[in-house]
Amino acid sequence: MPHPSYQELMLPVLKLMASGHQTIPQCLPKLIAEFGLSSEEADELLPSGRQTIMANRAHWARNYMSQAGLVFPLKRGHYVLSDAGRDLLARNPEKIDNAMLRAYPDFLEFLDRSKVSSSSEDTSFGLTTTPSDTEASTPEDVISQQVSQLDRVLQDELLTAVLALSPLRFEQLIVDLLLKMGFGGGDASSGLRIGRSGDGGIDGIINEDALGLDAVYVQAKRYDPSNKVGRPDIQRFVGSLTGESATKGVFVTTSDYSREARNYISRVQQRIVLINGNRLAQLMAQHEVGVRARKTYVLKSVDDDYFTPDA
Repeated sequence: MPHPSYQELMLPVLKLMASGHQTIPQCLPKLIAEFGLSSEEADELLPSGRQTIMANRAHWARNYMSQAGLVFPLKRGHYVLSDAGRDLLARNPEKIDNAMLRAYPDFLEFLDRSKVSSSSEDTSFGLTTTPSDTEASTPEDVISQQVSQLDRVLQDELLTAVLALSPLRFEQLIVDLLLKMGFGGGDASSGLRIGRSGDGGIDGIINEDALGLDAVYVQAKRYDPSNKVGRPDIQRFVGSLTGESATKGVFVTTSDYSREARNYISRVQQRIVLINGNRLAQLMAQHEVGVRARKTYVLKSVDDDYFTPDA
């Protein structure tokens, strides 16, 4: 029996989560039984050899429903139904697929961020491309679009993992990230996390020279995405920089900044960079903090130099 596509798994996964199953591993035995897969089919792996096909497609089903707001994470890998998910199940749908998810603004925003906006699916991995994409784009363009969508899902998962950290661990993560980005010459001994009660609004310091004559001061706020950093938070940080006679600062949050906070930054003497949750996740992925490569694809072309006739 062929494996169900990730879209065919959406409704069964949502129903299982409604009954109390919070993780995909908890759902898999019932999904395998529901679709009548043999033990060999259930254990069949992806070409990478790292995950079964069923687990991969069930994760994509949950990820897409999460992007639509039908489920939301409690912690890393654990999801529960949202009000929107309960409302959808109350309507007894025959199936859930990408066409149905397009009725949810959050899902359309996700597709827009991924530069994808149609429902022509790769049923193996849950990626989405438009007919016009595949007709008018080069293969390299299509790969780039798919990687963009994978990156967006990774960034959402990173933010979920970051929000589960303790405040002290989060502050250390930010120092680690800035060091990986090249601050302090990338030398781990140049970074110092000092966040503690009464830290004066400074969570980290990165020395940019060996003598510590020039330094970047860091403030890290692990806020819920709905809780934006306001101008008062930025004013306190600026006050802390002034007290340290500092000229450079980086303010990082897992949420975002209010318009007043952003406008205020442009009027202060210190050079301050604001990093919001989306940018934080992008930088973590880019500089490989909290992520690891799972599979590498190499695009090859003919080496024209090799075939150039001898002069």
